[in-house]
Amino acid sequence: MLRSILSFFGAIFSWFVTASFFIALTVGAIFWIYSRDLPSHETLAQYTPKTISRIYSGEGMLIDEFAEERRLYVPVEEIPDLVKHAFISAEDKNFYNHPGYDVRGIISAAYQAVASRGSSVRGASTITQQVMKNFLLSSDRSVERKVKELILASRLERTLSKDQILELYLNEIFLGQNSFGVAAAAQTYFNKSLSELAPHEAAMLAAMPQAPGRYHPVTAKDRVTERRNYVLREMWQNGYIEEATYQAEARLPLKSVQNGDYPAFRQQLPPRDYFTDEIRRQLSAQFGNEEFFGGGLTIRATVAPDLQAAAADALRQALEDYDRGTGVWRGTGETIPAEQLTDEATWRGALWQVQVPRDVPGWHPAVVLEVGASDARIGIEGIEEDPDGHWIPAEDVQWARKRGPDNRLGPRAQVAGDLVAVGDVVLVRAMTRDSDGSFIRWTLRQVPEIQGGFMAMDVNTGRVMAMQGGFSYQSSVFNRATQAQRQPGSSFKPFVYAAALDNNYTPATIVVDEPITLNTPFGLWEPKNSTGQTYGPTPLRTGIEMSRNLMTIRIAQDIGMERVAEYAESFGVYDELKPFLANALGAQETTLFKMVAAYAMFANGGERVEPTLVDRVQDRRGRTIYRHDQRVCETCGQQALPVGQGPVIDTNRERVMDAVTAYQLTSMLEGAVERGSGSGVDLPVPIAGKTGTTNDAKDVWFIGYSSNIVAGCYLGYDQPRTLGSNAYGGTLCVPVFNAFMRKAVAEFGGTDFAVPPGGYWVKIDRTTGQRLPDSATGPNVVAEYFRNGTDPDWGSPLIVSGFGDDNVVLPWQAGAGSATGTAITTSTGERKVIPSRTDFGTMSSGGLY
Repeated sequence: MLRSILSFFGAIFSWFVTASFFIALTVGAIFWIYSRDLPSHETLAQYTPKTISRIYSGEGMLIDEFAEERRLYVPVEEIPDLVKHAFISAEDKNFYNHPGYDVRGIISAAYQAVASRGSSVRGASTITQQVMKNFLLSSDRSVERKVKELILASRLERTLSKDQILELYLNEIFLGQNSFGVAAAAQTYFNKSLSELAPHEAAMLAAMPQAPGRYHPVTAKDRVTERRNYVLREMWQNGYIEEATYQAEARLPLKSVQNGDYPAFRQQLPPRDYFTDEIRRQLSAQFGNEEFFGGGLTIRATVAPDLQAAAADALRQALEDYDRGTGVWRGTGETIPAEQLTDEATWRGALWQVQVPRDVPGWHPAVVLEVGASDARIGIEGIEEDPDGHWIPAEDVQWARKRGPDNRLGPRAQVAGDLVAVGDVVLVRAMTRDSDGSFIRWTLRQVPEIQGGFMAMDVNTGRVMAMQGGFSYQSSVFNRATQAQRQPGSSFKPFVYAAALDNNYTPATIVVDEPITLNTPFGLWEPKNSTGQTYGPTPLRTGIEMSRNLMTIRIAQDIGMERVAEYAESFGVYDELKPFLANALGAQETTLFKMVAAYAMFANGGERVEPTLVDRVQDRRGRTIYRHDQRVCETCGQQALPVGQGPVIDTNRERVMDAVTAYQLTSMLEGAVERGSGSGVDLPVPIAGKTGTTNDAKDVWFIGYSSNIVAGCYLGYDQPRTLGSNAYGGTLCVPVFNAFMRKAVAEFGGTDFAVPPGGYWVKIDRTTGQRLPDSATGPNVVAEYFRNGTDPDWGSPLIVSGFGDDNVVLPWQAGAGSATGTAITTSTGERKVIPSRTDFGTMSSGGLY
């Protein structure tokens, strides 16, 4: 009997051992098969996740950020225990005790699935397994992936510590709203750092991994609250918080940025503008998109926020003034259906969804709610409703006309209903009194059709202080300062004159200003001065001060367009300038960015300066990978500098033009500001500059500089067409320059332009080019700086005709009856002819003709 019993149990034992052996063999075979060709878990030890690249101003203020995955990487020792405990309680309460997989959790999940007949299936993945899935495996639900996950998890536990694994998890996990990692999520949902989170906020973050795509704090508020409270309960049961804390935190309402309970982090940053977007464009080209958007770069920008604001305001004012002067109403082109206007919450929600620019200071999107007999009632985004309503009065619309269906302009508006209808989305601004800032009325605004660009930079370092690429970045991201190819017109002429001065010309060289007719493959070309007149033999200085086209062409013909092209290319204005005479008048297109950078070399004495929007770039580890300033301080290594002596810095910059030439050109461009088309410049420091107005006034320019700052502006339609007969660089762009430079000069000052060694002073008559005594004074007297070794023959000066050696009558040799001037007798008894003074009507603002 005993033998039979033992035999029975022996058989069962043998069967059990054999079954266990074969099961173990099968499982082992399965794990061996799936363990082959697995990705290496050891790469996680060198984990470098995609993190946010951030741009800071020179003062260290965060002004923008770019990211493909919005992640802020935080070392595990800097993550508060509260946050760690919340995620461990929610996802893997046995994290610190299991070998990478939780057998009890797997058995419990399997039992629950069987007991519920598949209706209740929950995951049993540990944090370690989730790290493997997120980093090395796919997210598909399959037995194969689970097996691989278990194998890799057990391997990882032998390679990294628990805290290192938790660090990977908490920085990689996706938590919804394009937020990766706990630090970015805390900022996205609460606008807080991790150390500022309360238990209920940490629990809400820990609730998100279960379904980040569905757990939205607004649309799924109840589900998120329920999951949050579950995490809080687990934290209490696991001993991480007290029961009283659990009870108190679970009763709190769910608060988030998305619910409007906290201001959004992005709202605390300045609106993205042309400056930071241009940094994005340039650095992503230099370092690659992957590194820029995921490398966690720290970028120190050159922008001066106060000057950037001044530049944007000045350009916007000029564009809006011109657009308003055309008297055409276009509006936004957006509407909201009438059925959505009956309820305030509904129309506010609909208005928020409309894509209109919101980055113009003082402007608000609004919707027309009612049109009365003369006025129109509006609802304004961000402005509370008034019992009397907000209104656009009739007097505010009487400047404009509206285009009809046939594209013809209708009559001038008399009442608000002539321009707007119920449901129209408009832009409005509060009109206030200058005296006390009190409110007058709401006034309609619109994004101008005309556009333009503005840029300012330091002439010595190349640091771009301000850049505005259009009226509104949110309206159009196209940067007209760097991307728009436009004809510079007469603002290009200084490069022709620079080439001439370096090729034996002097400021007193006489150039013939007479008609020119050229036979070209496209027919006869007869360029003209913008006044349509000619002025005979004229000194070089007067030619650039008055922007004489015919003189410029003769100079280019004399020295050769190939020489002009060399200069333009060496200054970086063009990569390749076609050697056509029309290009001496700025007919070939370039960018404002290149023109402003080139003018900086006139201002700094002829040394090459590379414009930059970035001072320094550091990688995620703080290592400097780009630095703009490459100057060498030769005395900074000394323990002490001699009294009264500053550091000696070697600029090690390439010389582009002779320093004397640079000063001569600057002196003549000062004359263009004092007496020429730039005479509207009104600043307390010396300014040199040049306007440009292209053929048919399709583009208008002004580029000017002080001793330390150069700034430039252009205005024109994106699809070039005439701006009108009264549009000039001096009337449209000079006011922009003035408005900006007043702010810049107040901050950075300005001095007389430095006179380089290697020259001597001579007084001449600027209208005739004749030498005057050193004691001469008067409106026509100018002190000219001549290069040593260039002693003009004042009795028989160099005369440039450019197209032959015809006899030329000098200004002071003409008879008294000459139409070109008036004969006088000087104090020395000599007979002179003074050409007719150039008045406002004959002043040239440049151009192609």
